[in-house]
Amino acid sequence: MATKKIVVLGAGYGGVLTAKKLAKKFKNKEDVSITIIDKNSHHTMLTELHEVAANRVPEEAIRIDLAKIFAGRNVDIVLDEILNIDFEKKELQGKIKNYTYDYLVKATGSKPTFFGCNGADEHALTLWSYDDAVRIKHHILDIMSKASVEKDPVKRSHLLTFTVIGCGATGIEMIGELAEWKDKLCKKFAIDSKDVTMYVIDMLPKILPTLDDKLIRKAEKRLEKLGVQILTQSGVIEVQKNLVRLENKGCIHTYTTIWAAGIEGSDLMEELDLEKNGRNRIVTDSYLRAIGQEDAFVVGDNIFFIPEGEGKPVPQMVENAEHSSDLVAKNIVRSINGQELLIYKPTFHGSMVCIGGKYGVAQVGTGKRDFRFSGFPAMFIKHFINVIYFIQVAGFTKVWTYLMHEFFFIEDGRSFLGGHFSKRSPNFWLVPLRIFLGVKWFLEGWRKLPSIIDNPNDIFLIPQKIVDVTSASVEGAAEWGAALPVPGFIANLVEWSMDLVFYTPDGGFTGLATVFQTFMVLAEIAVGLALIGGLFTALASIASVAMGLMIWASGLAPYEMLWYIFGGVATIGGSGSTFGLDYYVLPYLKERWGKCKFVKKWYLYSDY
Repeated sequence: MATKKIVVLGAGYGGVLTAKKLAKKFKNKEDVSITIIDKNSHHTMLTELHEVAANRVPEEAIRIDLAKIFAGRNVDIVLDEILNIDFEKKELQGKIKNYTYDYLVKATGSKPTFFGCNGADEHALTLWSYDDAVRIKHHILDIMSKASVEKDPVKRSHLLTFTVIGCGATGIEMIGELAEWKDKLCKKFAIDSKDVTMYVIDMLPKILPTLDDKLIRKAEKRLEKLGVQILTQSGVIEVQKNLVRLENKGCIHTYTTIWAAGIEGSDLMEELDLEKNGRNRIVTDSYLRAIGQEDAFVVGDNIFFIPEGEGKPVPQMVENAEHSSDLVAKNIVRSINGQELLIYKPTFHGSMVCIGGKYGVAQVGTGKRDFRFSGFPAMFIKHFINVIYFIQVAGFTKVWTYLMHEFFFIEDGRSFLGGHFSKRSPNFWLVPLRIFLGVKWFLEGWRKLPSIIDNPNDIFLIPQKIVDVTSASVEGAAEWGAALPVPGFIANLVEWSMDLVFYTPDGGFTGLATVFQTFMVLAEIAVGLALIGGLFTALASIASVAMGLMIWASGLAPYEMLWYIFGGVATIGGSGSTFGLDYYVLPYLKERWGKCKFVKKWYLYSDY
């Protein structure tokens, strides 16, 4: 049987998800090949561009290498720029070579549209790619540097004026992030923050028009608190290098204009002989095939389709990319198998907009009933949704790096959790505690070891079976002092489990009691040595906490046991990387681990 060639054109949200779903459905099919083509070697998280543009997260935080995403999967990655598509020949014409297909998935996404505004294409900074975000960040740093040494007060004022065109989600997120960065910038360049002026501009009568009016008012209050001036019903008719001209409202003198006012189909769309609507979006049938092309499917932003019973086409948002990629993957499978295709009936669950890293608004639901959130709950929902998406794209490794960038390595408290999780101190301050904890565990185990060797059946770590567990607990801890109190329900649960595992009907001990006691003594010695040497410190610290809690639950723990528990918690986070064997062992093991095929396939690694 001839090989069926499936080509996914574009590695945005829709393209990546479609290729992954197809790879899963055809993982055991040798007669099906899957190729994804993009001009970049990485996938960019477009919804997070503003975070790099305003320097909240590092540049690498919003990109994932395609090789990592498709590691261990039957997907060929091709780096090329497609210039045209010949649908009759079923051929994609690229800069490097041409590519044939049996099934095509069009997922090239969008580009900014300027609505005919004079000079916007030449002078405005767009925010629609990884390169755009990096360019904006460096432009702002350069502008602030120039303003810090500018002697002319008028020009200095123009340099310190920033405008964002567009009051949709992209524009509001960009200006909010920039306003939050302002204080840090001013401190860095010795500029009074009162000298900085920021505008967000749109011809529409209100910001974030798809949201409820109550949320809009909350968003406006947040922007005003950050010092942003909102100019609605203000059409932009011209952008120059140093000014923005508004319709009937004069000019704003600025050297920084960021354009976030809308999108249209990618450059390739203009060349295609397909039915299009709504700023170069491909009109599709209910199966998401381009009209007149039974083997060319469309996903994500490229779709122009009005679902049955709806008055508007599906929105250009990530959730649409997720839903459409799932349907297209299923329909390609069904087409190959000669089955009836599925109709696209998406249900969207609202939208979330963050205004800086600390505040956001969210309207979520099914359309019949929407729920509105602001502040902490809205930001939590946003991050939760991002985590769900990243699990689909690159599993654990991307989720872990996302959490590092958003919470644990964040600077200036620019997170909805503040800076509480990002305060870090050098690990060498924990070395004395780590060694102290290790010595304590080692000495405890070493003291008990002779008894284990002489008579392993002499049980002394487990209390004798008596009715009054509380008195036995105090008596067992007498040499150390009073025992830590144990809640009644935990004492009852422990007593039940010990009756089940350790005690015989006549009040003696089972063989498992001997095994448990021997294991505990050896574990105390092993944990002690590991902590002293700084080897696998995280695991040893977790074991310290677990053993401490176990002894406490048994009713035999003196108050000194609190050191073992809380000291273990303190040393979990990398204390062995300073003056410890973890400094040498963990990097070696990490390198070896990262080379395993199943690790790459299932993203079971961290880039940190």
